[in-house]
Amino acid sequence: MNELTFQRYQFNFILETPLRLDFYSGSLLRGVFGKALRQLSCMTKMKVCSDCPLYRSCPYTTVFEMPPPVQHQLQNFSQIPSPYLIEPPPLGSKVYQAGEMLSFSMVLMGQAIAQLPLIIFAWQKAFASGVGRFNSTARLMTVVLASDKPQIIYDYACDNAVQPHALSTPPPLATQNALTLNFTTPLHIQKQGKVLGHDMTAKDFLLALIRRYYLLQEFYGHDYQPPNFSQLAELAQQIICTSNFTWCQWQRYSNRQQQKMRFDGVLGRLTLTGDLSIFLPMIQAGQWLHIGNKTTFGMGLYTIEAINCEA
Repeated sequence: MNELTFQRYQFNFILETPLRLDFYSGSLLRGVFGKALRQLSCMTKMKVCSDCPLYRSCPYTTVFEMPPPVQHQLQNFSQIPSPYLIEPPPLGSKVYQAGEMLSFSMVLMGQAIAQLPLIIFAWQKAFASGVGRFNSTARLMTVVLASDKPQIIYDYACDNAVQPHALSTPPPLATQNALTLNFTTPLHIQKQGKVLGHDMTAKDFLLALIRRYYLLQEFYGHDYQPPNFSQLAELAQQIICTSNFTWCQWQRYSNRQQQKMRFDGVLGRLTLTGDLSIFLPMIQAGQWLHIGNKTTFGMGLYTIEAINCEA
């Protein structure tokens, strides 16, 4: 069995000073998290992680910049998907005042779940040091395991220990021949250098989902067995796709690259119709794993909004 564990955790902060978030805050949150995690984890203080003798064992790289395998039987990887992603607050610029609550989530996969205490400490350090253009500070109050039965696993008011908790598995989707996905953060899937929108086919979408799902299975799951990708592609070709998308574009300034960077994608609904049985586990997991480019800072998030099924 190809088993991949993944969990969603909600982080709840109280702002100590005002905080301004731009239209999409996922890249900002990812940046401050990575900086704090590296400061806490790095033992050698080398500037380039790949030159470090601890490159393949450091908590920072195994969570934030997972090294690609030295050898792979099928292909060479320059990078592999990370075992985490950040789900920022809802889209739209907002100014939080001191005393307001700031909430966002992280999804951790595989061995990254074991690093949760360090990850919590990194978020505490990030917001204590200052976030955003005004170096806004905040205090982490609670971390909640987001599941059918939410559980507080860290509570500032009680103690600093992370409470043990059982990992939950989402129930399988019922057999159905049509479902609708609602994208609440931009979906960015490229084909021949072009970002797909209304011209996206079911095969385009499903192949992107298949690649992400099985890459995560391979690198962070157990007992990985590669599927028959040719068969999956043929079955995806038979699925009908309709969409109701709107374009979403924004830009932010990258301190690391010292330039403005533009991001784009589509928001809205995508409906898949046909024999979906083989794809249902992937579609179900995609609500946690996301799809497309820039998933680490939250892009490609969807929920299964409506289901029309025939058992």
